[in-house]
This record gives sequence, C-alpha cells and structure tokens, in this order.
Amino acid sequence: MQHDAVLAETIGIRGHGDDEIEAYTARPMDAAPRGGMIVIHHMPGYDAATKEITRRFATMGYHAICPNLYTREAPGAAPDDAAAAARAQGGVPDERFVGDAAGAARWLRSLPTSNGRVGAIGFCSGGRQAVLAGIALDVQAAIDCYGAFVVGAPPEGFPLQVSPLADRIPELRAPLLGLFGNEDSYPSPDQVDELEKLLQEHGKTYEFHRYDDAGHAFFAVDRPSYRPAAAVDGWQRIADFLARHLATREA
Repeated sequence: MQHDAVLAETIGIRGHGDDEIEAYTARPMDAAPRGGMIVIHHMPGYDAATKEITRRFATMGYHAICPNLYTREAPGAAPDDAAAAARAQGGVPDERFVGDAAGAARWLRSLPTSNGRVGAIGFCSGGRQAVLAGIALDVQAAIDCYGAFVVGAPPEGFPLQVSPLADRIPELRAPLLGLFGNEDSYPSPDQVDELEKLLQEHGKTYEFHRYDDAGHAFFAVDRPSYRPAAAVDGWQRIADFLARHLATREA
C-alpha cells in the first residue's frame, strides 16, 4: 500500500535580519527525495486560501512553505487586519521580502528529503515577488500568477508602493512561468506584452499562458473572480513546469 500522508503545520523560520517569522508548511511524509516550493501569499495576506494552496503542493509531491510576510506588522492578527496594517505601510519592502524568502528556501533545503531544488510561486502582489525571487535568489523555477507591477508603476493612491522590476529582468536566473487573465488591469495585457518582450530581448527561459474571460485572481476559488477553466488549465501548466524544473538536482 502506498504511503499517502501529508504533514501540515505552523512553524517559525529565520527571515530578513534574522527575525523569526511565522510560516505554514505542508510536506509529504514518505522518504522520497523531492523539490520544494515557496508559496508567496497575495496582498490580502496569509489566509486560509493560501494555506490550502500550500497543502496542494504537498499533495503534488513537493515540500511547501508559505512565509507570513506580514508577521512584523501584525503578529498573531487575523489575515484581513494584518493585510490592512501592511497596506497602510505601502506593502512589504523588497529587501525584506528577499530575506524572508531566502529563509524559506534555506528551510526547504534543510529537510532530509530535499533534492536541493526550490521553486517560488506567487499570486497578485506575490506574483511580482515570485519574479523578484527568480532574480535575487538561488531558485530553479519561478511562477508569476497575474503579478502586478513587474513592469509599470502603481497608480497614485494605490496601496502597494513598489517599483517595477523591468530594469532587473537581465538578472533573472530562474525559468519563469507566467499565467495571466486577458481581462486584468494590473497587469494589463499590454504590460504582459512588455514583460514578454523584455524576456525575449534578454534571452530568458519563460512560457506565458493567457486566458480569455479571466481577470485578476482567477485561481481564487472563494471569490467571484474564479474561472474554473482557466484555473484547471493553469494548475496543469504549473504541474508540467515544476516536473521539468524541480524533479532532480542539476548535474
């Protein structure tokens, strides 16, 4: 009989500045070597939907960890309150995110069944941060799910105050998978085109998939924006991409 069990739990990891931050983890309980996934939560925060996605990666055969990027703003707070506190400060600074994601990658690689390969996936603001992880960290795969402001700056008054990453695309180290809705405004189809052009100009390994009748947050099963056809296809694209890039250690 195949051993099919997953352990999911909340832990503390060391992030930026050696701060201890909260993180949610899920991992298969068998002894097979496997890659790991950093799950980067969306702007609404470290919530039940993001934890469900983290568990999904464990059922797909990966170690997974979702760091709570809002730990410092509102330790122990409900996701909505923590997200409001983070938005009031303009979001998570890039340097701090990179430090926290680096801590998540270290934790994944410390597991006795790690094969040493790590990927990052993010949704909404986390999509931009997944691209940043592919630039700044030693990861072997990056997945951008409708990440706003990879190119293009936030409009005046927008709660997320970040700079575009266009000038850093030449530094991208990881293969990139992008999943976008053609009805989205941030990123708009034109912004996705702009990002794709930059990736092509700099010879980066990438694949983009775009979905009609889908806008922002089409993966979100608990929101009216959910689009089952796009989400089902997107999850298959994710599975195929990770099978190519996280299955084994590079020689």
